[in-house]
Amino acid sequence: MLPVALPMTTAAQSIQSMVNIQGIRENQLVGYSLVVGLNNSGDKNQVKFTNQTVTNMLRQFGVQLPAKIDPKVKNVAAVAVSATLPPMYSRGQNIDVTVSSIGDAKSLRGGTLLLTQLHGADGEVYALAQGSVVVGGVNAGGNSGASVTVNTPTAGLIPNGATVEREIPSDFNMGNTITLNLKRPSFKDANSIANAINNGFQSGIATAKSSTNVEVIAPTAPGARVAFMSQLDDIQVRAEPVRAKVIFNSRTGTVVMGDGVVLHAAAISHGSLTVTISENNSVSQPGALSGGRTAVTPQSDVSVKNSHGQMLQLPESTSLKTLVNALNGLGASPDDVMSILQALHEAGALDADLEVI
Repeated sequence: MLPVALPMTTAAQSIQSMVNIQGIRENQLVGYSLVVGLNNSGDKNQVKFTNQTVTNMLRQFGVQLPAKIDPKVKNVAAVAVSATLPPMYSRGQNIDVTVSSIGDAKSLRGGTLLLTQLHGADGEVYALAQGSVVVGGVNAGGNSGASVTVNTPTAGLIPNGATVEREIPSDFNMGNTITLNLKRPSFKDANSIANAINNGFQSGIATAKSSTNVEVIAPTAPGARVAFMSQLDDIQVRAEPVRAKVIFNSRTGTVVMGDGVVLHAAAISHGSLTVTISENNSVSQPGALSGGRTAVTPQSDVSVKNSHGQMLQLPESTSLKTLVNALNGLGASPDDVMSILQALHEAGALDADLEVI
């Protein structure tokens, strides 16, 4: 198992890549609707909310179904519609829409999303979505019940499928200051950004307020403010080197180690305990005319195997290759690597931050 190494960089970066502008942010939108035109791959009859939605939609168009009549449609699927509204978008601009099935539909391929209102967190409608769903997955099945699914056919995309109907107000053009929020809080980076801005504009217009905020005095006229921001984005700052990290993904068994990991002298003993359990059924057949019944008795065979570990001595090193070779030499699995690195960290032999995701 070879952990993935990420290089550590200290090269100069633009301010735009290091900060977010306070007041300029994306907003998430969500809605509920129907996808129609499916080829018998929609929600089944047991999904009651789909049939109820179809009934309510038909009623809006003047079609009244008899009482207690449940429309049985296989070409319709109930879906959740989501989108991200970029900052400062105006009415009439288009955004992409993601459509995801919330019932038991097999596929949304070939379907069309009906007109959908997209709401923000405040409940207001900010966009309207409609269009043909583009699905990257496929599902195929035979009469015997066997089926094959590639990717995810129950989710799709409508490029430019929504039109913005309401603008989200921003305080970007309010006041004579702009606040820069650091993406990675750091007192050193905040001070470096403030100094770089002051050196670039030859004035003390920037002040580091904390490890996450830098306040900059900016023009109040909209045109001058935009020109000022375009110059501000291009200023280069040498960011503080990121402390070495070891990332564990417990779901996939992935281990990612950043460059700069310092390994102190240590000794590692690696062993494994294997427990094997096998289940068998013993059938006891009674004799003829005995009046007894056939009995099935489960039998369990449990075995424990303890493989002898080996002690490996690690030299002090700042090379990530040394640590990787040592772990590979032990024949450690991803789970073992996690345990070994955690033990090294607790022992003070691994100088890096551990993070589990």
